[in-house]
Amino acid sequence: MRLTFKKPYFLACILLLLVEVLIAAFAKDSFIRPYVGDFLVVMLIYAFLKSFTHLSVWQAAMGSLVFSYLVEFSQYLGLIKWLGLKNNLAAKLILGNAFSWEDMLAYTLGILLVLIVERKNSNL
Repeated sequence: MRLTFKKPYFLACILLLLVEVLIAAFAKDSFIRPYVGDFLVVMLIYAFLKSFTHLSVWQAAMGSLVFSYLVEFSQYLGLIKWLGLKNNLAAKLILGNAFSWEDMLAYTLGILLVLIVERKNSNL
């Protein structure tokens, strides 16, 4: 795979990362932190992929979604416990620790928004 650099996607990636950090640091609720964070994280992964690769919109979107699903599935399997990281804050923030179908829905909706925006932008 040939690498590249696309500044607009990189800036989106940085902005999404900052929003995710703010959510993690300050949102102590039962909606924004769990659902909006998951909705945005799949977009963050997508923007990161598009920043440095020549993947098509569809390839980057599906790669981001599958990766997110795999992370969620690892929570179902208790991977963080198997790795001995259940007390590691960074691992818990990155990998999470509880499977949720609602998280899977949030990832899916996040990628659907990415696809809608990308389709709209390609028609300009």
